[in-house]
Parts: sequence; structure tokens; C-alpha cells
Amino acid sequence: MAHTPITLHERQYHQLKAVLARLRMDSSARVVFLVDKDGQEIAVQGEIGNLDTTSLASLAAGNVAATGGMAELIGEKEFPTLSHEGAHESIHISVIGRTLLIVVFDERSSLGLVKLRSKQVSQQLSAMMEEIVNAPKDDSDSPFAEITDEDIDSLFQ
Repeated sequence: MAHTPITLHERQYHQLKAVLARLRMDSSARVVFLVDKDGQEIAVQGEIGNLDTTSLASLAAGNVAATGGMAELIGEKEFPTLSHEGAHESIHISVIGRTLLIVVFDERSSLGLVKLRSKQVSQQLSAMMEEIVNAPKDDSDSPFAEITDEDIDSLFQ
């Protein structure tokens, strides 16, 4: 289900990145993402390297949607966390409202530590996103705020 797009101001973006940076450090993760359930990247912190962040965000959202279908089949609303452990790299996904917290980690960390630290910041991220989504829309700081319909019409005459 599509939601209203999330609009971040620069200050809010940097606050989210600071929370992700702290989570990354506290959990010894390689990279931490915050994406919406539609697969749109909101913020990333960490060692991206040659990682295709757009594809990872989309696939994680698809994964959560698919496992949500399985959850419904067995009588659950959703699975709030998902983990995939590989030989060298692992992923932990936490569903936080309409966003997904994705933590990619390697042998420097453990699933237990990542789960603990992710759970500790989940409420903070939830509160921040709630504030962002429910903030009154103020178009006055938009670069397009001063453009009128007449200005647009005059471009095509």
C-alpha cells in the first residue's frame, strides 16, 4: 500500500543520519539503512562501497511484504524483525511503522548485538518519523513557493 511521500528537511535528515551512525558504531555494523516500506531510501550510514543501495532497499521492502503475507496466513499481523545470516555478511531488518531499519553486518558483530542495538533505537526512530510525517506541510521554504500559475502559463506562450 502506497503512502504519502516522506518529505525531510535537511535538519531532520541529519538527525536521522546521526541516529543511524550511532547504531552502526554501537552494533559494529558495516552499513545501516532507513527505507520506507515502498523501498525508497531515506538515509544511509556506513561502508557502502560498491553496494547497490537502491536494489537492496527495494529487495528488503519486497522481502518484508512477502513475509507479511506469510504472517497473515498463520494469523500474525506481520513479522517485526527478519534476519538473514550468510557465511560472511548478514542482514537484519526491523519494521518500524512505515519504515524499515536495515543493518548489514559481518564477523565483527553478531546477530544478538545487532538485534539489541536495533531495538534500542527503534522507538527513537519511530518517534522521529512520526514527527516528520505529521509535521504541518510548510511550502514557504520550497524553492517553488514563489512560482504562480501565471508564471508557469507564461512559459508556454
